[in-house]
Amino acid sequence: MVGLQALAAARALGAIDRPPVLFRLPGLPAVVGGAYRVAADLCEVRVLPWSEATPARPFAPAGGFARVIDLRDFAFDPGFRGVAMIDYFLARLGLDLGRVPPELRRNAWLAARLRPSPPQPGYVLVCPHSSMPLRDMPEPLHAALLEWLAVHAGRRILTQGLPVPGTEAVARAGDFAGLCALVAGASLIVTTDTAMVHLADAFGVWTVALFTTHRPEWRMRDYPRCRALHFPVPGLPEALEFARSAADEVAAAAAWPPLEALQPVLSRLLSATAPPVR
Repeated sequence: MVGLQALAAARALGAIDRPPVLFRLPGLPAVVGGAYRVAADLCEVRVLPWSEATPARPFAPAGGFARVIDLRDFAFDPGFRGVAMIDYFLARLGLDLGRVPPELRRNAWLAARLRPSPPQPGYVLVCPHSSMPLRDMPEPLHAALLEWLAVHAGRRILTQGLPVPGTEAVARAGDFAGLCALVAGASLIVTTDTAMVHLADAFGVWTVALFTTHRPEWRMRDYPRCRALHFPVPGLPEALEFARSAADEVAAAAAWPPLEALQPVLSRLLSATAPPVR
């Protein structure tokens, strides 16, 4: 998502005069592949064999291009840690960060290309899972959050995790358009550090984003409708992308606060996004 965001900004500023070729590893999930289809005017996606997954092997197709930007294993790049993701990708594309206005650091490119029409909008959507367990919301906190929302939200509560009485489980989206419709239909999203933060910005949805291993400004600094809470993990390196062992996941889970720490910001946004009285 953030890489496509950077490509859109580069095109808007005239730094790229034609769609570049983007090499991705094979076997993309349907949702991820759908994002690249929506962005077909921004880049051409080709398959990169697993044998060339890291910079340890020279990039075989390099001779066919005037310029190659090698971002293989970018999550292991020291320059990726401790900076806003969008700034990292913009800089690698050769842009002067001082010339990129805040609106081009957001996800307007997606909203301009995909206009979902969700049925029965207005619910609160809870997203407790990230792309890896290191940043998942612990299940006891997730259950307590759902129970509290069921009493205080005054609208339907959907969750991508296990529901509790008074809330509903939402099926995993089968494609990117379905995921975007789910996000766009929410009046409020409560999520871990995951792609839902970026999708919520694209469709102007108010969001409470919960961070542990990463500082919020590295993910959502430019998102005006996102309210972030940060719960650092004692003993873990800052900006840790991947768990080194099960002990890292245990430490990260222990850093999450009790529900009371979330209630003030949740109450404010529930009030601000309350459905109109009929």
